[in-house]
Amino acid sequence: MSETGIVSRRVSPIELVIFNAQLANLINSGIPIVTSLYTLETQLENKKLKGAVRLLCGDIESGDSLSQALAKRPRVFDPLFLSMVRVGETSGRLGAVLGRFAEFSERREDLRQKISAALFYPTILVFAGLAVILYIVTFIVPEFAGIFLQSGVRLPLPTRVVYALGMGMQRFWVSVLSGAAVVALGARMVVMSARGRLQWDSLKLRLPLFGALHRKAAISRFSRTLSTLVSSGVPILESLDIVRSVVGNEVIARVIAAARTAVEKGESLSGALKAGGEFPADAVRMIAVAEESGDLDGMLAKIADFYDLSLHYSLKRLTVVLEPALLAAMGGVVGFIMASLLVPILDMIQILRR
Repeated sequence: MSETGIVSRRVSPIELVIFNAQLANLINSGIPIVTSLYTLETQLENKKLKGAVRLLCGDIESGDSLSQALAKRPRVFDPLFLSMVRVGETSGRLGAVLGRFAEFSERREDLRQKISAALFYPTILVFAGLAVILYIVTFIVPEFAGIFLQSGVRLPLPTRVVYALGMGMQRFWVSVLSGAAVVALGARMVVMSARGRLQWDSLKLRLPLFGALHRKAAISRFSRTLSTLVSSGVPILESLDIVRSVVGNEVIARVIAAARTAVEKGESLSGALKAGGEFPADAVRMIAVAEESGDLDGMLAKIADFYDLSLHYSLKRLTVVLEPALLAAMGGVVGFIMASLLVPILDMIQILRR
């Protein structure tokens, strides 16, 4: 079986979290690495991850270390995991390092799921509302408008506008859908480019309501990841390189890259982050205190906990505000459409009474 056929795509984050936790438990129980991997391979349901683990076993039996085997499969195992395994092998504390990474990955996945859960209902609400509005405008309004025109009722301006939109959707739906697809594809291509990604991530940090959420999530990822790496013995420069690639925002990533260069020249991490202008002042102050006290990894963990908690409550507040606002907006649009139909209906009733 070819390796490319097995590991052509990444497995889901939750599957990797479970795998990491189980591997850490087995190795910490004193079970050899290959035996641990074979044990997990028999339990895995995901074929891609199962195949990748089988290949890991083969490479290790052929003389590779676990980190060397992992390095051959970057599509499945991320650089953060690889770096921590390498440090664990070098220090002879692989079990402890894997346990720390398992805890880190669980927290990271928990944060991701909290964000997804908070935005799930508003997203469904938006798409459902748009679908209802589109159906009314495209199919219901033109039917009523046709009846009004046959009855000699003069359509008011709002009704004519909605009717024109509906008829346009009926007649040119292929062009409309094609245009929407082209716009979506073009936007995706722009965002995937280096300049477009930078501009899009900059916009995300400055959006009303959502900008603070994106910033808190990025700072939490930065702090948690750097804390885990430093506490595991990964050198600070290598740690910053890894954090830059997983922070999830290009603007923040560039600040981290600049900070890495500054630290390499002997400057403080807190000063470099402050100069970047994107990190909150309280986080920078806490990092400065940690640099003076020599407890950088401990302080970074506290910063991550603080921003996780802050993000949790911000998401709850946003949901409380966003759901009624979306319902009111959708209700207003539907109400406007219904009102544009009601006025001609009343006019038609007056004509029929004459």
